[in-house]
Amino acid sequence: GSGKSTLMNILGCLDRPTLGHYYLDGIDTAALTPNQLSEVRNRKIGFVFQSFNLIPRTSALRNVELPMTYAHRLSKKERRERAMALLEQVGLGARTEHMPNDLTGAQRQRVAIARALSNEPPLILADEPTGNLDTASSVEIMELFSRLHEGGATVVVVTHEEDIAAFTERIIRFRDGQIISDKR
Repeated sequence: GSGKSTLMNILGCLDRPTLGHYYLDGIDTAALTPNQLSEVRNRKIGFVFQSFNLIPRTSALRNVELPMTYAHRLSKKERRERAMALLEQVGLGARTEHMPNDLTGAQRQRVAIARALSNEPPLILADEPTGNLDTASSVEIMELFSRLHEGGATVVVVTHEEDIAAFTERIIRFRDGQIISDKR
């Protein structure tokens, strides 16, 4: 009820604001058609969810390849190579053919992060990405997000956990749909 999910849905071009405007790369998203919004989501935004949202009967490699398939920018060989490289980057190079149910929660979250990065989005939205993970795995995931941010990506993390928020450069607190603090 604080407004975090609404904010994430607006930033992710899943919902439109009822008041005001949301500009992404200088474009008012309210002026875009549903197909244009879908294109924006595929090319500019990587989503990481608490529940991972992986396709259960599909290998880690195929889960990471999927957004690239919809983008129609790379050949099948290039998609496979990029997916392999991303899984290596998140520490899962040896688990590419494993199905999600054969992976730990932290490994599934790493696959979800690799998938979110597949089209090289400048914006990564992570909604409670450590909510289903133990402390050590949570730290690993947040360190990975920190490295992505250092590499130039904007990473927005929604969390209720103070120790997770401490990994970020900026903390915006919400209550009852209002911003109550914004600190660097």
